Amino acid sequence: MSARHMVEAMTDQARAAESDIPGKPTSASRTTLSHIMTHNDTNLLGTVHGGVIMKLVDDAAGAVAGRHSGGPAVTASMDEMAFLEPVRVGDLVHVNAQVNWTGRTSMEIGVRVLAERWNESAPATQVGSAYLVFTAVDADGRPRTVPPVLPETDRDRRRYQEAQIRRTHRLARRRAIRELREQRAAEGFDD
Repeated sequence: MSARHMVEAMTDQARAAESDIPGKPTSASRTTLSHIMTHNDTNLLGTVHGGVIMKLVDDAAGAVAGRHSGGPAVTASMDEMAFLEPVRVGDLVHVNAQVNWTGRTSMEIGVRVLAERWNESAPATQVGSAYLVFTAVDADGRPRTVPPVLPETDRDRRRYQEAQIRRTHRLARRRAIRELREQRAAEGFDD
């Protein structure tokens, strides 16, 4: 293990030690959801409707969030959904999801969508990706604390760092929009 990786591992361990809840490794909640696309899934162009893929993404991410947090979790936001290739009837779609980052009550789930022909042996190709933020909730729907995620591999550590960047941008965007709205309200605009 390199010195850099040792420092990152110690940082992850320190963060986990600060939490009241023991951390969980990335692999503990990673999951894959697979589904064969049928004519019921198509749009007017004859390819699979983006909303069908988005539902599969949300379902897989929700399963990961629930596994990681040890209970119910709700979708707070979808940061990005990229459709890279069309999905067709007869494609076997695999939705791979994992926790990339955790806060006190929220988790970023990274999702990769792959498709392959159900009756061919060609390798699956990536057709989409997404980042979703989930909030763990208690029985009354109030946010509850989640275990820290413990990245295990270099890829997991990269995803964790990238998730922190996305979080910083999300918060800055939200703050800038709130400030603009407050400024416009102070100027008498009723949007």
